[in-house]
Amino acid sequence: MVILVCNDDGIRSDGIQALARAVAPLGEVYVVAPDREQSAAGHSLTLHRPLRVEEIAPRQIAIDGTPTDCVNLAVSGILPARPGLVVSGINKGANLGDDLTYSGTVSAAMEGTLLGIPSVAISLVGRTHFDFGPAAEFAARLVAKVLERGLPPDTLLNVNVPDRARCEMTGCRITRQGKRRFGEALVEKTDPRGKKYYWIGGDELGFVHAPGTDYAAILEGAVSITPIHLDLTHYPSFEAMERLGLDWP
Repeated sequence: MVILVCNDDGIRSDGIQALARAVAPLGEVYVVAPDREQSAAGHSLTLHRPLRVEEIAPRQIAIDGTPTDCVNLAVSGILPARPGLVVSGINKGANLGDDLTYSGTVSAAMEGTLLGIPSVAISLVGRTHFDFGPAAEFAARLVAKVLERGLPPDTLLNVNVPDRARCEMTGCRITRQGKRRFGEALVEKTDPRGKKYYWIGGDELGFVHAPGTDYAAILEGAVSITPIHLDLTHYPSFEAMERLGLDWP
């Protein structure tokens, strides 16, 4: 069994190396990841230039592209066999609620899912100091279950692990995607020539407190496992759309 490991923090991140070591007993692990940090790259493909591929160690391949590029290239031709699983992470920081739409870590798992491969994204909820040990241990246990039983079609798992000792965690929960509280996320500055420039990401945005969400699980010290389905169609809206009475031509 070939297992593809990817991330968005770059191939030299401690998180991806901890993940690769943790799942190594479960199959033949290949790490194919960006050659540098690609956080918030989303589900983007590089189409305007060629991609460079470098093997930096046995079964460790760096690509100068996005996490989605890495999974696509790995499955399409770099790996010696089609992987039985894609696991992305361990991300340095949370991927909760609406943030997963920006996440390169989650997008790598999305690409694997689109290609028909069971896929899991793992993130460690922290800010500065990261102990990847407990998250890697949980990832290995979860990966073993997914390899054994599979996942529903077009569905990936978005996993967030609290940054605390294993003995301080309160278990794991199946959760739903939470919601951000959006505020002032833009910082405006002026350069020495008097021209304005902007940083995206100002105030620390919180989450809506709601039971059963990924955010609630993390607040209570539990690992959050959120099944994410790639069919974005909102089927309950069909009736409302019919009532609009649109007609063309």
